[in-house]
Amino acid sequence: LDLENKIEHFFEDITNFEKTKNIIENISPDYIFHMAAQPIVVKSYQNPLETINSNIIGTANVLESLRVINKKCKAVIITSDKCYENVEWEWGYKETDTLGGKDIYSGSKAGAEIIFNSYFQSFFKDNKSNSEIVTVRAGNVIGGGDWADYRIIPDCIKSWVNKKSVVLRSPNATRPWQHVLEPLSGYLCLASEMNKNPKLNGNSFNFGPSPNHDKSVLELIEKLSSYWDLGDKGYIISKEVIKFKEAGLLKLNCDKALFHLRWRPTLNYNELINFTGEWFKSFYDNEMNMFEFTIGQIEGYTELAKSRDLKWAK
Repeated sequence: LDLENKIEHFFEDITNFEKTKNIIENISPDYIFHMAAQPIVVKSYQNPLETINSNIIGTANVLESLRVINKKCKAVIITSDKCYENVEWEWGYKETDTLGGKDIYSGSKAGAEIIFNSYFQSFFKDNKSNSEIVTVRAGNVIGGGDWADYRIIPDCIKSWVNKKSVVLRSPNATRPWQHVLEPLSGYLCLASEMNKNPKLNGNSFNFGPSPNHDKSVLELIEKLSSYWDLGDKGYIISKEVIKFKEAGLLKLNCDKALFHLRWRPTLNYNELINFTGEWFKSFYDNEMNMFEFTIGQIEGYTELAKSRDLKWAK
């Protein structure tokens, strides 16, 4: 998308407090959406300290910057659905459920939530600061433009464009899949509502898909692979034993977002697949301006939300 030439862009290490603080101080933002993190579970096994530093210390650096600068600012701290102690029950986790993690990545996200609450109780509660802070939790996000290693959709796309089958290591793992625009609409909606409702300060919110989006990895891949006309050669199921723990089921209860923000997801399951498949197919098959194509998807998503009478899109 050539975004680095379209926006004011800084590339720094989030674990460097002074540089983080200086950027925030110089920009003097009205809103911060803190998404900087080490987001890959496999990499947390390979380099646990990097994950802990990025996800816990990096989050603390943003919060500490807000504390010392003490500017009027709304900050949305993005963590993950992995912050919950996952007992793999069939019900969605609520914002009041126990935090925890059996792996380093999950533990780092729970740690970021605990640090957030400590900062809120110590420095941001009861009008102690000009800033207001919240956390948001989402997971299993897919969509165009994701090239990260060890993620199911990028792994598939990289294989399929080379006419190769993708190897599935956990085909029966069930996930509540959602398009990236769904939680982003929730984050923006929440930031806007913070201007109207100071009681949101210090809260946490889940943003997830509709319950009927709970599909296995195999079901997702079979549907998405239809864009590449691979027939039954789209995937191979691996017989290799996984060397690290991976959750079989984790879903969110989003009633709090519905009650306080009147937020709910926009896309049905087929639309989720179409938005994702069409982006990657357009990237590889057509000489398209992908910036304009992506803006078009965002506008199309917003129009769908308006047609379905979603509050944030009005």
